[in-house]
Amino acid sequence: MDRQERSRLAHAHHPVTAPLADDTVAALLRHAVRRGDERVLQLGCGSGAWLLRALAAHPELTADGVDPDPAALTDARVAAEQLGLARRLGLHHRAPADFTAARPYDLLLCVGATPALGGLLPALAAAERQLAPGGTLLLGQGYWQRPPEQAARDALGPLADDLRDLPALTDLLTTAGWLPVHGHTSTRAELDDYEWSWTGSLTAWALDHPEHPAAAQAASTATDHRTAWLHGYREAFGFVTLLLRRRAG
Repeated sequence: MDRQERSRLAHAHHPVTAPLADDTVAALLRHAVRRGDERVLQLGCGSGAWLLRALAAHPELTADGVDPDPAALTDARVAAEQLGLARRLGLHHRAPADFTAARPYDLLLCVGATPALGGLLPALAAAERQLAPGGTLLLGQGYWQRPPEQAARDALGPLADDLRDLPALTDLLTTAGWLPVHGHTSTRAELDDYEWSWTGSLTAWALDHPEHPAAAQAASTATDHRTAWLHGYREAFGFVTLLLRRRAG
């Protein structure tokens, strides 16, 4: 089982691949889509949950999604066809960092996908290249809720190197010219629900498919992840989703 397949199974029963509740996702999209006829791009779209929601709510909106996982894009395409949204959705099988478009976008979504772009600063640079003047970035990013112990850093691995506390993260964004116009810090309930769903979905799949060659690996991965979360980063890790606009000039 490769990482992409494992991620699809782990996120099978969660609204999006981020620690956000269903009503939080809806509220963030209401703030992000200002006119209703925007061109929207999501880097790291997975199975397209964000884009499908936006398209369903706004009949004049068009969207593109980029992801390196062909199976996730197939799921997004099938769902779009079932919902009658396929005509307004473009899906691109490539690494988010490699995507370029002929026309800029009004809204760019990058939620939990900064590692796929090389980190936070490269993700901001990619957003600046893709957005039209006056465009909006919906950025979901981890941060340290408190100074992390070594166990938290070890549990998160390379991801820990790109985390800051929330004031430092906000200062970095504003210094780079990105101004927050709305934000949501994930609650403890949202963070815990995400982790229980991630580990529980993978564990349930392993229990339901005991004869599958990857069952033992899936169960082991879920156990290791749950241990890293509960014994490592649970008390230190937070997640913030910010709606950002560029400062003129």
